[in-house]
Amino acid sequence: MRKILIASMAAAAFSLTACSEKAQEETSEAGAAVADDAAAAGDAVAEGAADAADATAAAADDAGNAVEGTVNAAGDAAAAAGDKIAEETAKAEANDKQ
Repeated sequence: MRKILIASMAAAAFSLTACSEKAQEETSEAGAAVADDAAAAGDAVAEGAADAADATAAAADDAGNAVEGTVNAAGDAAAAAGDKIAEETAKAEANDKQ
């Protein structure tokens, strides 16, 4: 009877060990899956940040071009006004001489 009891205890111990190893393996696999998910999320965030930076740079470039165009147009308008003033001044001086 004693041998049967020892054999039963040994079998129980082996099955607990097997369960424990299986649990450890599953825990390890779950940990690896979580790490992979975290890495993928980090990659997605980095890619999103890079896309946002690119979009911001493009918008800043467009804004700079718009400002430059406005400044150039204002300069052209001021030059045209200056030319018109010069013409009118010349006409007035010519009328004064008559």
